[in-house]
Amino acid sequence: MKQARKIEVVDYDPTWPVQFNALKSRLEPILQEICVRIEHIGSTSVPNLAAKPVIDVLLEVTSLTELDKKTLCLTALGLKAKGEKGIPGRRYFQVGGNERTHHVHSFKTGSEQLLFHRAFCAYLRAHPPIACEYAQVKRNAALNCHHDSIQYMALKNDFIQTQMPLAIAWFKSNT
Repeated sequence: MKQARKIEVVDYDPTWPVQFNALKSRLEPILQEICVRIEHIGSTSVPNLAAKPVIDVLLEVTSLTELDKKTLCLTALGLKAKGEKGIPGRRYFQVGGNERTHHVHSFKTGSEQLLFHRAFCAYLRAHPPIACEYAQVKRNAALNCHHDSIQYMALKNDFIQTQMPLAIAWFKSNT
């Protein structure tokens, strides 16, 4: 029987950027010809924000076809390829099975998804009261989702949908 994944939101951990950089340094040599940027995103990239203790990585590449050719090399690093996983134009990888340590979200240069991820994180970093509100939304979602990741995401959705247009407008005016 498959063991359910535990969903918990914990206080910010100052080792999260270190964990990101460790994976980034392992990815760079493999992806150097196609990699535009490797960024730490998600809640673990926002100082002092409570989060699920899973490092989100945003990988911008010049070609998804070329990235697909690197799948065996990435698998050797411990990344499990999950395809698009519900987002067209994405290549998604996980590290760690039920005890996940990293999620890698890969998009081709020009994807609107790159803007969404970058804008939301930058907006939370620049607006601590909104980040604090988001932390509470996430804590409540974790308490009420019964360790169901789809339910966890659904419980956060209203907040994200309300804040995302504000985040994008703020990001575009500040970059």
